[in-house]
Amino acid sequence: MGRGPGKGAGRGAGRGRVGKAGSPPSLQCWQPRFLPALSSGLFYPRSHARPHAGCLVGQSPVPGRHKGPIPSAPRGRTDPIRAAARLLHRVDVTAMARLFGYVDVTDSGFMAAVLSIAFNPLFWNVVARWEHKTRALSQVFGSPRAACYCLGAVILMLNCVRSHCFTEAMKSQPKLEGLDCHWVYYMGLAILAVGTLFVISSFLALGFTGTFLGDYFGILMEAKVTSFPFSVLDNPMYWGSTAIYLGWSLMHASPAGLLLTAVVAISYTIAVLYEGPFTEEIYRQKQKGAKNK
Repeated sequence: MGRGPGKGAGRGAGRGRVGKAGSPPSLQCWQPRFLPALSSGLFYPRSHARPHAGCLVGQSPVPGRHKGPIPSAPRGRTDPIRAAARLLHRVDVTAMARLFGYVDVTDSGFMAAVLSIAFNPLFWNVVARWEHKTRALSQVFGSPRAACYCLGAVILMLNCVRSHCFTEAMKSQPKLEGLDCHWVYYMGLAILAVGTLFVISSFLALGFTGTFLGDYFGILMEAKVTSFPFSVLDNPMYWGSTAIYLGWSLMHASPAGLLLTAVVAISYTIAVLYEGPFTEEIYRQKQKGAKNK
């Protein structure tokens, strides 16, 4: 459901670039190799790549990627912590460490972006579950539909704040020269367009109440939506939003944006783990009630 986008060495340079004289040669030119999950939004940098006129080069992946198994949760039980660990397991630790070397994570703008990314799904899940348990918002606004529209409006405003924080965090940190070329820019634009398609088509398929947790207000859909984009992947609203942030980060050649995109992906992954079983239980109770009538 949502959308949304330090200052150390790059503070004085404003929107300066990283990767010129004096920077490690391994980061001056990068080769994009997407992770199995698009949502992670990270690249594997080539080791010991030679500078090459601001375009992406290199073919060798970073060695030493850990491949040990991560224990799975007991059958029949969803463990958000283990699932988040699996997601992090798919990210090359070396690439993450090198990205952190070019991002001032103590910058107030970067921290504000991280907090806004983490807060949004926490907020709508807590409020929606509270409403499902107490029906307090429905009583205050006079009807479940009016309460759902009010919560949806608040979520949209929070997402606008998140997008603003994300963008400002990117602007306050330096660019990465290896990503600052036309080829990466247009690739980012294409990813952003695909993400926008997923988000808009999901909204049209679900409607306003279906998108903004209408199930928790007792506004249930007659049947499960199986049309595009749900025929392509699960939770297309979340992953479309993640793709938008990934594309936006690539267009700005921003290592800070790539790290924040990873935070978006992790926060959505945890949100799905909590929302999915709860929503299924709501519809299971609906079917049980229909059979008893």
